[in-house]
Amino acid sequence: MAEDRVTAAVLIIGDEILSGRTQDTNLNFIAKYLATYGVDLAEARVVPDIKAEIIAALNALRTRYDYVITTGGIGPTHDDITADSVAEAFGVKLYEHPEIIEMMTTRWQGVELTPARRRMARVPEGGSLVKNAVQGPPGFAIGNVFVLAGVPMVMRGMMDDVAPRLRKGVVVISKTVRVEGAGEGVIAEPLETLAKANPELSLGSYPFYGPQGYGSNLVVRGRDGAAVERVVDQLIASLGDIGAKSISRVEA
Repeated sequence: MAEDRVTAAVLIIGDEILSGRTQDTNLNFIAKYLATYGVDLAEARVVPDIKAEIIAALNALRTRYDYVITTGGIGPTHDDITADSVAEAFGVKLYEHPEIIEMMTTRWQGVELTPARRRMARVPEGGSLVKNAVQGPPGFAIGNVFVLAGVPMVMRGMMDDVAPRLRKGVVVISKTVRVEGAGEGVIAEPLETLAKANPELSLGSYPFYGPQGYGSNLVVRGRDGAAVERVVDQLIASLGDIGAKSISRVEA
């Protein structure tokens, strides 16, 4: 793996995501958030509330990538088994973190800390807390794994405590060329030629269709800004050579 590339994976946990009852928005947010720190989101998985599935996915991802971020399954109900699964994956025990217990006691004065509520205070031995700036108990981190809430608003607040702990990479630069009135069959050859000639860059085609017409957004991505600009210029020139019309740069 290149020294300037830092990678991460997201593990989304929850039957409600797989059943379609809840629409996940966390993945999109995390991908964009990490990109601003030069961290590439290299893989994402969605697993059910089954301990063996969570452990298997977590162990596969944490050995392959620099970081893993999990979302979901750290609430008070019986099917919130993320903490149990993470502890088992690392071969450690869970314990009630005194700071979380104190936090709960202060926040919920006069409210009994039932066994269900105390479930949210459990952290794997050797883990550290991830601050929750919104509401409720914090998440936690152990090894290269960050365990966050599934509720989008809460997860986003937790990411602000995750970011300072990440090794930063070189930010990827992305440039887009918009081609209108030409299908992917027309632009495929020059795009492939440039992709093969520049393996250090990523070139992709994303077609669009609508009442205003059709075409493709051609995206050039890489960490070398000069190389990205050079390939964008070459792409525009090669598209002109094959007769493509309405070619424009899209400013981010």
